[in-house]
Amino acid sequence: MCLTMPVQNKNVIEVEKLSKSFAGKRVVNELSMTVARGEIFGFLGPNGSGKTTSIRMLCGLLTPDSGRGSCLGYDILTESGEIKQHVGYMTQRFSFYEELSIRENLEFIARIYQMPDRRRLVDATIERLGLGHRQQQLAGSLSGGWKQRMALAACMLHQPKLLLLDEPTAGVDPKARRDFWDEIHRLTATGITVLVSTHYMDEAERCHRLAYLAYGAILAQGTPDELLAASGITTWTVEGQDLFELTEALRKAPAVEQVVPFGGALHISGTDAGRLAHSLAPFFEQPRWRWQPSKPSLEDVFIHLMNHGQDNYS
Repeated sequence: MCLTMPVQNKNVIEVEKLSKSFAGKRVVNELSMTVARGEIFGFLGPNGSGKTTSIRMLCGLLTPDSGRGSCLGYDILTESGEIKQHVGYMTQRFSFYEELSIRENLEFIARIYQMPDRRRLVDATIERLGLGHRQQQLAGSLSGGWKQRMALAACMLHQPKLLLLDEPTAGVDPKARRDFWDEIHRLTATGITVLVSTHYMDEAERCHRLAYLAYGAILAQGTPDELLAASGITTWTVEGQDLFELTEALRKAPAVEQVVPFGGALHISGTDAGRLAHSLAPFFEQPRWRWQPSKPSLEDVFIHLMNHGQDNYS
């Protein structure tokens, strides 16, 4: 396998106005973005928002209908073959041989791609991903977390410069998700760049930058703090009695855009701080509820953006 790399700039991904349609429906609509070297860039969006299609265009598996750009210095329209050699792509579904062990799966992949010095590569990858004590375990008997770690090891065999991870922790327990993300941060510390799609807000907070996708378009992008600041959302938290009754009343109040239960409290949000405070004032006066201003969450921002997105499927 040839691993000669072109001259690189500070951005691993630079794309402008990428679009893709299937059966007359535009799945990705003029996607423009950059991802810097060594960055963890997160894609957030509901199912059908275009995350997977975007990732597949970036790594050369799909050709855009329009637009242009580069990945790892290669043109995504004319040099997709070269891109595939230098990218590790982890799909949503576990796609390895369950009747083979971890080591056998990795050795099989190394042989298929004719990697030189295969035994050394497999040994190094197993050690790097902490799979040594499980390397003889059948893949089909692994828990969800260990399957994901094995899939990540397979992506790392050819020592890629860019990892594209499509909802890598879906269905994985919280501890395994945390361990997986610790590994992602260790990898980026060595200079590897990661683009990851996720539904989990706690994972989004661990990304350096984020993009919210809906209906095939990026609605907003930036660091978590930049997205929170740009949203203009004001949030109040209320605790006390009869919160279900309060929820129904608040949802009818002017300027209230979201009412979300959080354990024994409610989060109430809106983008017009003055009108929101005016609408909530009658509730402030009732002693059975305790109110305090609070910081909006990324989930608040996400729902706000989704509610204001333009459906381009119609």
